[in-house]
Amino acid sequence: MELKDKLDKNKLPRHIAIIMDGNGRWAKERGHNRLYGHYNGVESVRNIVEGCAELGIEYLTLYAFSTENWERPKDEVTGLMELLVDTIRKEVPTLNKNNIRLYVIGDMQQLPESARKEMAAAIDETSANTGLNLIMALSYSSRWEIVNAVKEIARKVENKEIRFTDIDAALFTSHLCTSEFPDPELMIRTSGEYRISNFLLYQLAYSELYFTPTLWPDFRKENLYEAILDYQGRERRFGKTSDQVVS
Repeated sequence: MELKDKLDKNKLPRHIAIIMDGNGRWAKERGHNRLYGHYNGVESVRNIVEGCAELGIEYLTLYAFSTENWERPKDEVTGLMELLVDTIRKEVPTLNKNNIRLYVIGDMQQLPESARKEMAAAIDETSANTGLNLIMALSYSSRWEIVNAVKEIARKVENKEIRFTDIDAALFTSHLCTSEFPDPELMIRTSGEYRISNFLLYQLAYSELYFTPTLWPDFRKENLYEAILDYQGRERRFGKTSDQVVS
């Protein structure tokens, strides 16, 4: 029996988030520069997006570029931005063919103008699609997101648009980049690192975390199925006891 056939279709996570790590190490192991790994990582993105769409996963968030990544060597950052623009331009027809809607979260103002234009066009061109919601985290960090949310709420209190007593979890969540999406049930990180790395810190509060040594350019549908099977074998208690969950 194939791994895919072992999945319980009634217990699939609605939202999967992935930290796509290991492109640089994958390239180095093969005697190439880091950009070679990023270019090969694009094929993994295609494969996993296709896999999630086939399973009927509703939301997939990919951590593509963090605010800290701007500190990387200039040639790598420049190459990544060029790869981003080129990939978006090429992938829109495929996204539309597969009924996939694109979103972006992060500080878009930090991106080059060409990347912002291509991203805005892709978001618009896929806005009518009703299948998988593909969320790209670009120039994103959770601390940046949380600070921005606090600033916006403080501004509204200062302008008397809301009272400080109005502030609760629902109001705070509505000011996050992810306000349109449910929290991830499953977070996957590739490459063997055991860190969240400033990714969806608030949203991952009750997510199941799955870490794999597989480097991102080698991550394929079978690896995705393994992660989901592991998720389906866990008991999700949300602070309750096992007996409460069973009953």
